[in-house]
Amino acid sequence: MIKERVREAMVGEGAPGETAPPVVRLEGLCKAFEEGGRQRVVLDKVDYQFDRGQFVVLLGHSGSGKSTLLNLISGIDRPSEGHVSVLGTRITALNERDRTLFRRDHIGFVFQFFNLIPTLTVLENVTLPQELAGRARRELEPTALRLLDRVGLADRRDAHPDKLSGGEQQRVAIARALAHDPLLVLADEPTGNLDDETGERVLALLLELTRDAGRTLLMATHNPDIAPRADRVLQLHDGRLVE
Repeated sequence: MIKERVREAMVGEGAPGETAPPVVRLEGLCKAFEEGGRQRVVLDKVDYQFDRGQFVVLLGHSGSGKSTLLNLISGIDRPSEGHVSVLGTRITALNERDRTLFRRDHIGFVFQFFNLIPTLTVLENVTLPQELAGRARRELEPTALRLLDRVGLADRRDAHPDKLSGGEQQRVAIARALAHDPLLVLADEPTGNLDDETGERVLALLLELTRDAGRTLLMATHNPDIAPRADRVLQLHDGRLVE
C-alpha cells in the first residue's frame, strides 16, 4: 500500500517541543547530465531547507538548473546523489509510482505553458487530478468552483482552454494546482509566457492564494523584478544555491 510505503520513508520529526520540520529539506543534492561524453554538473552538493509559509524565488539564467531543482523537489526527476525530503517524507526513498502519488496528494505545480487538457472544460481540468485519485467529481466540484471564483473564472467553468486567453489559462492552472490544498506549491516560470501586465495579475493572484493559506511557494524565474516580493531570494550559480 502507498500509505504504508510512504510511512516507512518518513524522516524523524524531532523531540516534543522542537520547531516543526522544514517543508523541504535538501541534503547533499547533486544532479549531473551526460552531454557529448562528458558530465555536466547542474547541482553540486546542495544543502538547504525551506520553511512553511515562505515565498522563495529561485533566480538564474536559462539552463542554470532552476527547473531541474523543482523537478527533483517534486519527485519528477531523481538526483544523481543526495536526498530530498518533503513534508517529513524522504521522497528519494520512494519508487516512481509512490513519488507520483505523493506529488499528486501533497504538491501543487504551476507550469509556464499551462498544461491544460484541451478536450476538457475549465471545471474538468481543475477536478481531473483528484478524479484520477478515485474521488467523484460531484464531491470535488464545490471546492473547484470556489477556487474558480477566487481566480475570476467561475463564469467560464464550461469553456474549453482554446477559448481562453493565456492569462485565463494560467489562472485555471493555478486553481488546478491548489484544488487539493497542498502545503507546497512549485511554480516554474509561471509568468514567462505572459505579457507584463497579465503576468503581474497572475503573480498577485498566486501570492494571494498561497499566503492566505500559509503555503510554501517556490518559484523559478529569470525575472529579477519578482525578487523584492519574496521572503527569500536564491540564485543558482555554478551548481550551488547562493542567498
